[in-house]
Amino acid sequence: MADNLRFLVIDGYNREARDELVAGGASMAADQYTRMLKGATPGGAADIDVLFPSDPGVSLPKGTELKNYDGIAWTGCSLTVFDDDPRVHTQIEFCREAFRAGVPSFGSCWAAQIAVVAAGGLCAPNPRGREMGVARKIALTPEGRSHPLYEGKAGVFDAFISHVDEITHLPPGAVLLASNHFTRVQSVSVTWQGGVFWGLQYHPEYDLHEMARLTWCRIGKLMELGFFQTREDGEAHVDLLETLHQDPSRYDIAWKLGIDADIMNEEVRRTEVRNWINRLVIPSRRK
Repeated sequence: MADNLRFLVIDGYNREARDELVAGGASMAADQYTRMLKGATPGGAADIDVLFPSDPGVSLPKGTELKNYDGIAWTGCSLTVFDDDPRVHTQIEFCREAFRAGVPSFGSCWAAQIAVVAAGGLCAPNPRGREMGVARKIALTPEGRSHPLYEGKAGVFDAFISHVDEITHLPPGAVLLASNHFTRVQSVSVTWQGGVFWGLQYHPEYDLHEMARLTWCRIGKLMELGFFQTREDGEAHVDLLETLHQDPSRYDIAWKLGIDADIMNEEVRRTEVRNWINRLVIPSRRK
């Protein structure tokens, strides 16, 4: 490829939320996405700009400015997409701008929700509560099995996850690609006003270390929700994640946590990201 692909990463976390994660030893979502995109781009040939739309005074590109990018990638976010919050409204409208500009988009968690809402769908709190740690038995729908997002992916898999809201109503032009028992919409393709957005409710950008740090930052909340009886229980779980990250040969820990290559193998975990770049971003660039 003659020139590097140009990506714009949208990190919707506000500064306070970003600082909280970093203080707990986690990476900012934008940094995780930057690493993932560079790793998934052929030859690592990617130039990446980052914007934080929840920060005061941030100017988001519009129209022809967006066409300078080959792809737009959205991280997760600590906001709630159905709240009456100016920061939410700004990001919904920016997502619409990206659709209209025809720039291929992709993202995790908040990303899938914002794409659906921007195109006219709805989200709400998940009545089952928080889905945290590992989403189990995500199954491709018939449409998902034939979709380029999932080329080379198993029909049923586990993935890192952390969310309390869910997509409840898909808009026209949206296709449900994957689901599990906890959350009906685990991935979706949204086509709206000339643009395409492939969104995942789960997080391919996480690894065991990042999930460990996120869990550590959320131990108090997770105790309230019954995930851990005590803080010591939570810290012990974090230690297991960190130990397995450092030594993937620890089958005893993987067995105890109930995880396999879906979670531990980066090539497997990030199949969707590579497919987005190879099957949507690069072909769109050549048009």
